[in-house]
Amino acid sequence: MRQQSGDASLLRRLNSAAILRVLREGGVATLSELARAARVSRPTAEVIVEGLLAEGWAEECGEEEGDRRRGRPARRFRFRAAAGHVAGVGVGASWLRAMVTDLDGTVVAERRVPHHPSMPAGDRLDAVAELVGAVAAEAGPAVPDLAAVGVGTTGMVDGSGRVVKSVVLAGWTGLDLRGELSRRIPAPVLVDNDMRLAVLAEHWRGRARGRSDVVYLFAGSRLGLGLLIGGRPHRGAHAAAGEIGRQPGDHWRAYRHMTEYAIAVEPGEMRSQREAARFAIERARAGDEQAARAVRAFARHLGEGLITVVNPLDPEMVVIGGSLSKAGDLLIEPIRELFAEVCLHPPVVVASALGGECVALGAVRWALDHADRHLFTQPS
Repeated sequence: MRQQSGDASLLRRLNSAAILRVLREGGVATLSELARAARVSRPTAEVIVEGLLAEGWAEECGEEEGDRRRGRPARRFRFRAAAGHVAGVGVGASWLRAMVTDLDGTVVAERRVPHHPSMPAGDRLDAVAELVGAVAAEAGPAVPDLAAVGVGTTGMVDGSGRVVKSVVLAGWTGLDLRGELSRRIPAPVLVDNDMRLAVLAEHWRGRARGRSDVVYLFAGSRLGLGLLIGGRPHRGAHAAAGEIGRQPGDHWRAYRHMTEYAIAVEPGEMRSQREAARFAIERARAGDEQAARAVRAFARHLGEGLITVVNPLDPEMVVIGGSLSKAGDLLIEPIRELFAEVCLHPPVVVASALGGECVALGAVRWALDHADRHLFTQPS
């Protein structure tokens, strides 16, 4: 009898998860529709839905106009996204950004704070945990109530959440980032490379929606690549997919075109390569022909580097992200022209519209995927 009771309990949980999945994916549904989709009887569906209502996972909807005209309306239900929340964090060279969303991915609260790449690793870890606590407090749920916290960081990250190598952040190489953050954040923590999460964000809510094979190029204070293959971020055999590293033929030293322009125009002004790039782009938009040539050379140089990835992978789309994506067609058109010249099947080339949110947003999507897997296994 004990075994039968256990079997019945397991069946109830499985049926409950099935109905919750239908609500999650299908929007509004009646009891009859839920019963058919979950392959259970209508009385069973009714008992399960009442339980989901009591636990806060579902909510009853109002009547439609047509229901009132037909007489007694059928009860209609939908998934309650506010029943749970996740957080996404982006750890960049100069900023920490965090956001909390409900289970539909609607952003409830977000914050960003500056930090310096030379900050000791322990202080940076504490800053990430404090930021998660602050944005969760603003959103409403306590940190332990978060279903998951996704974290995207610059650097090569293996499958266990360890930073194999980082050339940007001090003390980051060799750090068990997932373990260290788990000791500071009382919620499930997931850690991955920032570019993999950026391309995931583009696939979810950016320009790459509906695309399966995408190359994402981050162009800001540095260059980075994210690869989407078959609709999933590609990690590679050693979690190093997308790492540019040193390239023969000078493919990725593109910034020098705009740095040399900025020095020639204002030799007394010291600028980082990102600042020089922004300066040249602004001058090009204002009609400076020399600046326009420098920006075009920069874009062509990026395109030449991308060809080494685009030709063998044959992606549908190339997305240019990062702060320099705001240059728009000044950056995109030269790359499109080059691809048209040398690619058998030139991919679509677009500028990202996600801005600085891309990594944190990708971390949210990853956290939501984790939450969904657990939610549909045992919802209560």
